[in-house]
Amino acid sequence: MPGDRDTGRRAGRGWTARAPEWLLGVLLGLIGAWLALGGAWLLWLGGSAYYLIAGAGCLAAAWCYLFGRVRRGAAIYTLVFLGTWLWALAEVGSRFWLLLPRVGGPTVFAALVLVHYGFAVSRRRTLGWAMATAAVVAFAAFLISITRLPATSGGQLAGAPASAQPLDWTAFGQSQAGTRYSPAAQITPANVGSLELAWTQRTGDLPSIYPVAPSVRSFQATPLKVGDLVYVCTPHNVVIAMDTDTGKIRWRHDPKLDPTGVGNFACRGVSYYRRDGTDSAGLACAARILSGTLDARLIALDALTGRPCPGFGRNGEVALRDGLGVSPGGQYNVTSPPAIVNGIAVVGGFVLDGLQTDIPSGVVRGYDAMTGKLVWSWDSGAVDENRLPEPGGHYTRGSPNSWTVMSADPQLGLVYVPMGNATPDYVGMHRTKQHDRYSSAIVALDARTGKRRWHFQTVHHDLWDYDLGSQPVLFQMPMPGGGSAPALAQPTKQGDIFVLDRRTGTPLTEVAERPAPRGDVPTERYSPTQPRSIGFPSPIPSMTLRESDMWGATPLDQLLCRIRFRSARYAGRFTPPAVASTLQYPSNLGAMDWGSVSIGDGGRTMFVNSSEVPTLVELLPRAALERDGSPVHGFFSPQFGTPFAASPEVMLSPLGIPCNAPPWGRLTAIDLASRTVKWQRPLGTSQDHAPLGIAVPGAPNIAGSVATGGGVLFIGAAIDNYLRAFDTRSGKELWRARLPAGGQAAPISYVSQRTGRQYIVIAAGGHDMLGTKAGDYVMAFALPGRARK
Repeated sequence: MPGDRDTGRRAGRGWTARAPEWLLGVLLGLIGAWLALGGAWLLWLGGSAYYLIAGAGCLAAAWCYLFGRVRRGAAIYTLVFLGTWLWALAEVGSRFWLLLPRVGGPTVFAALVLVHYGFAVSRRRTLGWAMATAAVVAFAAFLISITRLPATSGGQLAGAPASAQPLDWTAFGQSQAGTRYSPAAQITPANVGSLELAWTQRTGDLPSIYPVAPSVRSFQATPLKVGDLVYVCTPHNVVIAMDTDTGKIRWRHDPKLDPTGVGNFACRGVSYYRRDGTDSAGLACAARILSGTLDARLIALDALTGRPCPGFGRNGEVALRDGLGVSPGGQYNVTSPPAIVNGIAVVGGFVLDGLQTDIPSGVVRGYDAMTGKLVWSWDSGAVDENRLPEPGGHYTRGSPNSWTVMSADPQLGLVYVPMGNATPDYVGMHRTKQHDRYSSAIVALDARTGKRRWHFQTVHHDLWDYDLGSQPVLFQMPMPGGGSAPALAQPTKQGDIFVLDRRTGTPLTEVAERPAPRGDVPTERYSPTQPRSIGFPSPIPSMTLRESDMWGATPLDQLLCRIRFRSARYAGRFTPPAVASTLQYPSNLGAMDWGSVSIGDGGRTMFVNSSEVPTLVELLPRAALERDGSPVHGFFSPQFGTPFAASPEVMLSPLGIPCNAPPWGRLTAIDLASRTVKWQRPLGTSQDHAPLGIAVPGAPNIAGSVATGGGVLFIGAAIDNYLRAFDTRSGKELWRARLPAGGQAAPISYVSQRTGRQYIVIAAGGHDMLGTKAGDYVMAFALPGRARK
């Protein structure tokens, strides 16, 4: 037998001579044991048989190596290797990043086996050296190819600016329509490669300066630009005004935030309002900045000086806890800028929606933007939605809230309110009919009175925390046969984009009610159907995960992800939480979240950045937890007042990589006329988070983009700390700049009224939940040239 000849030929060899084959045997044995045991478990769960077969093959090869039958061991492992390639190609085809973890490790090990065979068995040293050299060169080239980012194209500096007219950015989404579009056209695909850093300003708001734990901190602010000032707010609600051309701080207002109980330090932006008319001439605070705070205040500041506006509320502040009842610090706060329409500042609020049923109301209120006087309120949980509380009373507790950015149409006199789900997130047997009525719905309110005009619900009886995190976007929708309609696009966490007539709430693209999976939690209610936007494309190619979609850096951790997938309850989208591990995809972090979408190319194209990461959710019976003495308050979602706590977690491999296959983030362009995808590409890479800095394309992301009149789209958002520029027509990446901290904030574009220079400005300060680097930077980029004073 070949094995006997191997043994005979090696008789009398010392342990040092046999060390390489013993080492190969031990490694193969460990790998084989892992694959065989895990593979048996996976097969028992109904999964792929490959891992058990491959594990058995590795164990057989290991036995041969340990007992001197090297030829046979090499032959067996070669069969395992060839079988692995056949299985991988059959499962995922030739898609590189899906093929890589299936065959990368086995290929490297096969190279070691062949090199050892060439040196120690065939005695052909030349063959051995050739194999070794080829293996090293191939592996080095492979590492370089996957860790190197694509090259950036250059460009020539353009001539004179396309327009000397100052182009401002006066609201979170550029205007109250939220399109995130700037007509500035100085920067084009031809010259964007010449962009350079024009100025940097630091806010001073760093974790080391404001140490509060435990908490989440993120610098999510979208700046405003009005006149010659740029306005930005920090995670601790400090408002700063900077010079548009130099970044020099003109004024700074610190509200002396009370951080008691605050668990999420974030400020997405401030609002600008100017009172028009001859009666405002010389009026103090005729132009003002309105800012909500984490300790529940609405503050008005003079836009030129930063001083509090004396005629607004009390000393420039309005107390937003009025009418909320018992409201400990942190249970109600404001993280998004108010929507200002026709002189009314409309304010929502963020509540700790995973804490308990008895939580402050999600009431939406309208205040006079000049005086701070309460004009109206809309209480989504009340039978009479516009009632004011009796003295000593409060708005409906536990009702759905609106924590994100609203939009407004001044001509229609409507403000569009994206709603969250009733609290807590993952159970709903306690919710009233009123609590469910507007949960996870877009609601159009009359800006003068707060009366509801229409609403459209995107999730029925939401048990997934699929609240509406994205700002509604208002635009003219091209219609079949010609013409256009006033539209509202509502991106959602579950991956649908609903397009509605913003006058009536009627869908402009087809929406269908589709059957939804049912759960088995006692006394829980389940909606038999859920709305699906089937007439408008989703940026997520598939809404359903399969075992073959599970991923890992190696076959070893990929096997564990497959086991986790098969062990979880999963019946597709809207699988309800249960007293068992339940897979939720997309996750409650959102396919699309507060960054929303942008509209460019003359209103013809929608640009969407999205994430694709699954979550595992488990309901934990409170009676059992209390009986066992477990600290229920320690869970992420204690859900007091219900029979269950909840334990949500991102589904990651042991190496901290999402268990589903990349890309985990995409950038998509959708043609609004044809309602089809024009182009789609991975957004960002795993460079700053993956082992060895391997740049897997397509990273989780949060924040928005800005489309410009020059045909360039700018976006940060991804977890690899870059600001990128893309050609809006082709999707080609044209330029990128390394940021000193995470760019989980939406960039803006404006043109200086002094110099005519177009700037791209972004806040770079990181996001704790995404694990990006913290910072306090505001950065401006422009084409080469000197700012004129």
